[in-house]
Amino acid sequence: MQMIRAIIRPEKVDSVVDSLDDGGFCAFTRIDVFGRGKQKGIRIGPTVYDELAKAMLMIAADDEDTDEIIRIIEDNARTGSFGDGKIFISPIEEAYTIRTGERGL
Repeated sequence: MQMIRAIIRPEKVDSVVDSLDDGGFCAFTRIDVFGRGKQKGIRIGPTVYDELAKAMLMIAADDEDTDEIIRIIEDNARTGSFGDGKIFISPIEEAYTIRTGERGL
């Protein structure tokens, strides 16, 4: 199992979520976040915006689904401009369903 964390532009969330759903990946957690990347925010005239609004999608995925989920996110979140976001992948050692105590996704 893998935890996929995708930090993307807020205006791209609906497109990404709809495409994930169409691909059969309907379970996720969305968190509104603020941050900046290597470019350290954006400058508009004398004003620097160093904490930009983003959305983070967290998706627990089976190993064999990880590449497909990443492809869907990239295809639907990409604008080609700075600030499109980042995807982080990390292993999940265990997962439990609270209601049933079932182990796994």
